[in-house]
Amino acid sequence: MNTTDSFAGERLKLSPFHPRQSALNIRDAWGAWNGYKFADCYYDAEYEYFCIRNTCGTYDICPMQKYEISGRNAEAMLNRMVTRDVQKIKLNTVAYCVWCTDEGRMIDDGTIFKLSSDKFMLTCGSPCSDWLEKSVFGFEHVSIKDVTEEFAALSLQGPTSCAVLKKMGLDGIDTAKRFEIKQFPFHGATLMVSRTGFTGDLGYELWIQPTLALELWDELYAAGEDYGIQPYGETATNMARLEAAFIMPAMEFNEALRTVHFEHDQTPFELNLGWLVDFKKPHFSGRNALLREKQRGSLYTLTKLDIEGNKPAVGSYIYQNRRCTREIGYVTSAMWSPAVKANIALAMIKTKHLKGELWAEIYYEKELRQYSRVARCRRKQKPFWAPARANATPPPDN
Repeated sequence: MNTTDSFAGERLKLSPFHPRQSALNIRDAWGAWNGYKFADCYYDAEYEYFCIRNTCGTYDICPMQKYEISGRNAEAMLNRMVTRDVQKIKLNTVAYCVWCTDEGRMIDDGTIFKLSSDKFMLTCGSPCSDWLEKSVFGFEHVSIKDVTEEFAALSLQGPTSCAVLKKMGLDGIDTAKRFEIKQFPFHGATLMVSRTGFTGDLGYELWIQPTLALELWDELYAAGEDYGIQPYGETATNMARLEAAFIMPAMEFNEALRTVHFEHDQTPFELNLGWLVDFKKPHFSGRNALLREKQRGSLYTLTKLDIEGNKPAVGSYIYQNRRCTREIGYVTSAMWSPAVKANIALAMIKTKHLKGELWAEIYYEKELRQYSRVARCRRKQKPFWAPARANATPPPDN
């Protein structure tokens, strides 16, 4: 009998946590991320969302790309590649960053972990090997290694997350400040915990070698049994990150290296990430183009909107007047927010029109019939959801 799998090279890889996750994915709702089988939801997306906001949940970040950049000139190389000043990143901390083409168009966003003076880890949502190889050109004594499969990584988010880690035995975890990294002994190995996440809430990310993934899962879930721990998938993640006004690839921005049409990609300034662009540091990719943009202003600005009514403005255009005769922007993400009790959205709007009226033309379905309405939009300056516990050290007891 021929047992050769002719589709072996096309099948999705399984996360080290998959044996536990598959048992809990009672809807068998799977998608794909970077070649990994990945949960869209486990039971119900809204239930998982409420676990993030009221108890805690786990999110598999094994498919996220991870690169080790090490060597004497590793810091200088990264400083040349990303827009923020890597020299200012403190040891054992994590920094959010973006990197651009020479035209100032954003390639991707991610995080830099400073593990020692000459060792960093870069994480990002999409493969970045080719750009890293180009960025290292001209720098000696720099090594780049794809370590994606060398980590089993799990995000633990929600108000009870710290309490769960304390019960698990991670003494001193409550002293970790936001973006700080701590190390803990775990079954003869080292468990790295960073106070990071993608929900805008209190949360942590746990990093361990793949052979200890199931031990980590079992001990975490045993500790979290009385704290409402629950796995959550991509749909609940997207709800939480929108409330926090975090950007998502293929929604708020197109990756520049994958964009075909002119200026259908974005710049950090258009995405309200100008605070990540440091013109005081040495030259970096995209500096000249970004400096020109800062001087003349951006064509579009990503804007937080509170929209009248309760119909999400998914895929809507933004207009300058109620009659919808002058289009000035488009919605990138929208939802009815259970936590904020508001109809929220992120939208790319032509900067010159930001001070005027904003109206959304919303189409929706009700009992198989199509309807439309025009709703007034109000600009918001702060994230829709930003609880004090997300930054508090120590976090409040739950």
